[in-house]
Amino acid sequence: MADIVITAGIDVSKDRLDVALWRAPGATCALRHDEIEPLIMWLGEHRVVRVGLEASGGYEREVIRRLSTAGFVVVVVNPLRVRRFAQAKGRLAKNDRADAATIAEFTATMAPDRELREAARDRLGEYLLVRRHLQRAITDTVNQLEHLREAELRRLVATQRSGLARRLQRLDRRIAALIADHPPWRAVARQLRSVPGVGPVLAQTLIARLPELGRLTRRQIAGAGRQTLQPDDRRLARRLAGKKPKVILTACMRKLITILNAMLRHGEPWRPVAT
Repeated sequence: MADIVITAGIDVSKDRLDVALWRAPGATCALRHDEIEPLIMWLGEHRVVRVGLEASGGYEREVIRRLSTAGFVVVVVNPLRVRRFAQAKGRLAKNDRADAATIAEFTATMAPDRELREAARDRLGEYLLVRRHLQRAITDTVNQLEHLREAELRRLVATQRSGLARRLQRLDRRIAALIADHPPWRAVARQLRSVPGVGPVLAQTLIARLPELGRLTRRQIAGAGRQTLQPDDRRLARRLAGKKPKVILTACMRKLITILNAMLRHGEPWRPVAT
């Protein structure tokens, strides 16, 4: 009889790693991020072959690297698909241990052997993360200048802003080069930027943070919004006048993502809507 393949699911949070196994009922553990070696030992003791986890804002990267190096098949699963899998199973409970168990079962029964994000995509994501931090720092200096009256302090902050702006320009050139050096990304970026309002940063962010764009149905992509996207659809916003800003933003975001997904899925160019 063939050996049973034991699969682990890891729910990654900022503070810890919750682990559960599929086909090994009751086997769970919770560890800190600096306890990767004990995690590797625990997985080995339970004869784990595959490990599934969700992307979690970068907290998962070191775990992926270390587990892959240790010889485990590491699968980064799509959070939207895992949520729908849990709903189909009737699992309404929401806690870290239950999430880890769901990830483990999904990885064992539904996920392909390799759903790892490309190393290049993770690299692009890191560049974009630093870019956001730089942009926020520049915004902070602009806000400071609006309130400062002391000439010496204004010169100091203005110099800081200029330095940050130069760093941002260099970073933008590097990010553009990463896209240009990857032909599939270059083609996607060109198609995305044909849409009015989609600039280089948004196109780059979509490539890094929404790799499933163009591969999902209209209904699936509608639920795949990301906080990194901030579309601008004034006509839709006018129809939603009176609603809370967050409601307007979410509606515009979903509409834009749906349009972009359809374009990439069907290989069609942007076509403006007749008014």
